[in-house]
Amino acid sequence: MDIHEFQAKELLATNGVKLPRGGIAYSPEQARYRASEIGGDAWVVKAQIHSGARGKAGGIILCRSEEEVEAAADSLIGRRLVTNQTGPKGNLVNRLYIEETVQIDRELYLGIVLDRKAERIKIMASASGGMEIEEVAKTNPDAVKQIAVDPGTGVDEAKAREIATEAKFPEPVFEQAVEMIQSLYKVFVEEDATLVEVNPLARLEGDKLEALDGKVSLDENASEVRHPHHEEFEIREEADPLEAKAKDKGLNYVKLDGEVGI
Repeated sequence: MDIHEFQAKELLATNGVKLPRGGIAYSPEQARYRASEIGGDAWVVKAQIHSGARGKAGGIILCRSEEEVEAAADSLIGRRLVTNQTGPKGNLVNRLYIEETVQIDRELYLGIVLDRKAERIKIMASASGGMEIEEVAKTNPDAVKQIAVDPGTGVDEAKAREIATEAKFPEPVFEQAVEMIQSLYKVFVEEDATLVEVNPLARLEGDKLEALDGKVSLDENASEVRHPHHEEFEIREEADPLEAKAKDKGLNYVKLDGEVGI
């Protein structure tokens, strides 16, 4: 089960991950209020859909006044956002995340995935990453370190230091990176996730480390038994109607293409 950015950030914040201030909005007026509540003189308005590449599709807008925040929200809510991951129909924008802007000194990358083939949790880290991490992986694969984690020992401080060292995280934020690696691993294990990703992980002016974006995918099978609170993350109006109907009856619905009986 994929969850929205604002939901992922709630999980991350609960586990000590440092984030920019932000809040959810369902209308242009509420978006403006959120900006006023957060304070400052610039904000980012982010469409909350299940897709990456939102920025390239116009789903992330930088605003320098509360009036611009309201106008940006008005342009996004109710719009179908088409990205390279949504298909031609796009995804309907029903809610926004309003977030303060920060001064980025350098973009890093940190992600944790379930490697089913190796039957291991794998941590991916890069000091050369950020929003263009996929391009970095293609052009300079050695810059993205992939470290398998022994499930018996997990990620203690020593393992986190090993990962931060191998990824060559900058010395001024090294200790913060060690803490964040442990925090993300805690989210991954305790919430039965299949993916926890921070991209970009940003080194800010003043040598602060913050997660500017967060992505979390949860194991639905574990959610039903071990994490009943995960139901709060499911947004019924965004679910496929047939999948929702099947789930209500305790079934899994898998949509397939093709023809049968010919």
